[in-house]
Amino acid sequence: MFRGKNSGVVDLPLHSGKCPKWLFPLMKNLSKNISELIINEYGENELLKRISDPYWFQSLGCVIGFDWHSSGLTTTTTGALKEALKNNEYIGIAGGKGKASLKTPEEIKKLGEKINLKEKQINNLIKTSRISAKVDNCLIQDGFRLYHHTIFFTKNLWAVVQQGRESLRDNLSKSAASKGSRMSNNRYARRYHWIKKEEINFVNEPHSGIISDKLTNPLNLTAKESEETKKCSLDLIKDNPLRLRKYALPLKIDNRQRRLTDFTEHERVDSFKMPLQHFPSIDINLKTLVEAYEQQPKNYEELIMIKGMGEKNIRSLALISHLVYGTKLSWKDPVKYSFAHGGKDGWPYPVDENKIKENAEFLKNAIKESEIGDKEKTKCLRRLNNYYTKIL
Repeated sequence: MFRGKNSGVVDLPLHSGKCPKWLFPLMKNLSKNISELIINEYGENELLKRISDPYWFQSLGCVIGFDWHSSGLTTTTTGALKEALKNNEYIGIAGGKGKASLKTPEEIKKLGEKINLKEKQINNLIKTSRISAKVDNCLIQDGFRLYHHTIFFTKNLWAVVQQGRESLRDNLSKSAASKGSRMSNNRYARRYHWIKKEEINFVNEPHSGIISDKLTNPLNLTAKESEETKKCSLDLIKDNPLRLRKYALPLKIDNRQRRLTDFTEHERVDSFKMPLQHFPSIDINLKTLVEAYEQQPKNYEELIMIKGMGEKNIRSLALISHLVYGTKLSWKDPVKYSFAHGGKDGWPYPVDENKIKENAEFLKNAIKESEIGDKEKTKCLRRLNNYYTKIL
């Protein structure tokens, strides 16, 4: 909802339910026409580049008819694109919401063969799909858990769009801290955009954009400031992680040395300056760490992709590196975009009016030149104009 008249700031509420049956075919038809126009004019790669732009993707979802501030825009727009372009000979779109995302690897293989990709390219795409999801779930610990994942790809380019919902656990802990034990119903979504770069580093600021109107204090292991911590975490694994046992197992009663696990949200000390949600963080699975040690990962990317190396182990290694060895960590939210293209009051950053105008003009031309009826064109142009007016 808007915070005041023409404030330019909008929340992205997490909506349940499905897209109306009558609406989805219309969205699919219009997204097909707009996409094919872009492909005919600029090529398949240009469509992927635009999808990786959070502003453009949001505009597209609004133009083809979905609620402009709803979390469902992401899932429905990607679903419409997937259906609309399923017969395209040069683009593959795999994944989806919930259980559909689990079929992504087999869909990549099937679609990759359809567009004549080599086996190595298909395997690289499967790896990209997996690591992008792992990064957004485990390296950016912002309280949002992925429930939607879609990868778009051509012969030489890929883009990923995935979305997380604010976890009930984090929502409960924040609500309990301010309102007793009542859980807040105000849950939000966050969307992550990726695009292939020449020399992309999956664990070092890899996103083309992250869009959300709710800022948090996440443990951000993709930040450049956390580079030293990632190296230290890798060293801890390669140099027999059994030495970390003392941070996970209870100490003798007569030993007054405190453990990292002693500092919970009910027992804070000033010497450890980290967000409340990260205090019960040292939860090490030594079996997984020993298995990782036996595999001797060459780099941090290989480390996080080891089976069983999840959010807790990654966070624990990072906190031990930081608190014991003094490496730096980043608690800065990597969000770069808000769903309203910023706010006129400058929060979370000034409105990028040129970008809005560029997106609006491109979509207007796409609609005018697309092969749809005049009535549908008029409706779409009116929706685009309303969206543009509301933001500014």
